[in-house]
Amino acid sequence: MQDIQTHTLDIPGVDLVYDVRGPLPPTGAHRALLLIGQPMTAEGFTALAPHFADRTVLTYDPRGLGRSVRTDGRSDHTPQQQAADLHALVEALDVGPVDLFASSGGAVTALELVATHPGDVATLVAHEPPINAVLPDATAAERARAGFYEAYQAKGAGAGMAAFIAMTSWQGEFTDAYFAQPTPDPAMFGMTADDDGSRDDPLLSQNSWAITDYRPDAEVLTAAPTRIVVAVGEESAGTYTARTAKGLAALLGQEAVVFPSHHGGFLGGEFGYAGKPEEFAARLRQVLDAG
Repeated sequence: MQDIQTHTLDIPGVDLVYDVRGPLPPTGAHRALLLIGQPMTAEGFTALAPHFADRTVLTYDPRGLGRSVRTDGRSDHTPQQQAADLHALVEALDVGPVDLFASSGGAVTALELVATHPGDVATLVAHEPPINAVLPDATAAERARAGFYEAYQAKGAGAGMAAFIAMTSWQGEFTDAYFAQPTPDPAMFGMTADDDGSRDDPLLSQNSWAITDYRPDAEVLTAAPTRIVVAVGEESAGTYTARTAKGLAALLGQEAVVFPSHHGGFLGGEFGYAGKPEEFAARLRQVLDAG
């Protein structure tokens, strides 16, 4: 097992905490592998990272999440700011270009990084990025997003998360049938309806709306030297993030590459959302090696 070394990069507005598995600078035939998510922090990659013991693996907590304490007085999470943070990290460690696996909102950050600093990334595997603009029913997706936000504002995290799960597990476009559903009960998903009064959850508040509102520039992305691979989980078929992955792939003139499991397919059992991390790692290695 690789030792994990934790460091802090002091940049304007945040003390950015990151973890390093393996030597710096990297040795051997492989580039450094950067694993990112959003709003997930570095701990989400504890099951995936050990499968790449032959590489230097980097993980981090995005600005304002987990251990990365903000000093800028803001609470919003934007792809532009997070991409700037990643560029600062790659530059400070002098490891570019890296191979980058990015999931969910982290994949949106990664697209912005490629658009603004294409020399930082050799291969990007963008796993199920939640981008409304690439959907044919983008307006309805925004309405569905507003629905779980309103549930959160009205009744707290349990209600908000129940509505979020209902949205992200819905099959196909957000039709009248979706909006005609009754408000889901948190107990259906094993959650409490108790309200602790907080309204700053990065997933359920409006703090991360800039991520799902992101508009990728196909011309800029396809012109970049970065090899971009859009990934979709085999068990995600028909759901919101599967559709956004396929929509992004179509925008970039490619087809999404199928990965094992679901949206959290690289997770172990520690989050109660276990995927198939060993199979997922094997597929990721295959895709990276093909580059």
